[in-house]
Amino acid sequence: MTLTVTDLKAPEGFERLVRAEDAEAGLRALICIHSTVLGPAAGGCRMWAYGGEAEAIEDVTRLARGMTYKNAMAGLGLGGGKSVIIGDARRDKTPAMMRAFGRAVEALGGRYYTAEDVGISPEDMAHAARETRFAVGLSGASGDPSPWTAEGVFRCLLTGAAHVFGSDDLRGRRVLVQGLGHVGMDLARKLAAAGADLVVTDIHAEALRIATADLGAAVCEPGAVFEQQMDVYAPCALGGVITDDSAARLRARLICGAANNQLATPALARSLRARGITYLPDYVVNAGGIISVASEIHGKDDAWRRARLDGIAGRVAEMLVRAGAEGRCTTDIADEMVGRMLQGRSAA
Repeated sequence: MTLTVTDLKAPEGFERLVRAEDAEAGLRALICIHSTVLGPAAGGCRMWAYGGEAEAIEDVTRLARGMTYKNAMAGLGLGGGKSVIIGDARRDKTPAMMRAFGRAVEALGGRYYTAEDVGISPEDMAHAARETRFAVGLSGASGDPSPWTAEGVFRCLLTGAAHVFGSDDLRGRRVLVQGLGHVGMDLARKLAAAGADLVVTDIHAEALRIATADLGAAVCEPGAVFEQQMDVYAPCALGGVITDDSAARLRARLICGAANNQLATPALARSLRARGITYLPDYVVNAGGIISVASEIHGKDDAWRRARLDGIAGRVAEMLVRAGAEGRCTTDIADEMVGRMLQGRSAA
């Protein structure tokens, strides 16, 4: 098999963007390194049926930058990167493709660690690991990071609820979970156990069947999310769901979910705040998965993971207090906190 790794022009402020191709293995991938200021870049590999390379580049660069911020806020000693494989994970993915992807990661010489993301499982990553030392999130090591992501989102949601509603008691609170993948379903289970009035939506009928049968959840159509009355909105599918239109229609007081890049544009944070909606920055609250992966990179145990989950909930509490006291958006506070971390390390 012949793998080619080609450098593309990286956006301003990014360190590297490469295209990896192996026609025989069916691999078309992009790997983006945003920053290694705080350590080697780390971020998952996503497989998605993008409309073309331009769309994939837009996604991978946004995700890589988000990983820099996420890893910094979680205190992981890692920089930010991301990778995407262009294709339908349910139809196109093969062990040979994942091995070719592993060779592409290895070609970067340790500047980027990869792990699971949308469309990629620990079993898939095990195939990649046959070709690279820098594939993590493996069964028998840190394993599937999804439960840790869900736990982190849940803890941050409780912190946000205490701030917005005056109590973290979710009994009777109407919470809508959008997207029932591994993370969304785990979060839905935690919310149901906490007594939330659970509403779910997903494009897959089997996921909805499980949520209704096992969790007693109500179902709404994917296109009707922003017409629903709710207390908490938990977006757990793909990003960009909060647009000018959806922000104007959203009927919630708190947004806390696992999806990356939930805001279509940064300015929407101000629009939400003006409507009295508290938004918890996604790159802060969904850091549980990369915390789990980082424990494997650094050789740490579950106690280390739990301490960092406590840390991200603590940072959410801090930014909520500061945002209220200073009359600013939570996103501005969070970005400012990360900026100080990166500047301090660069100066050092």
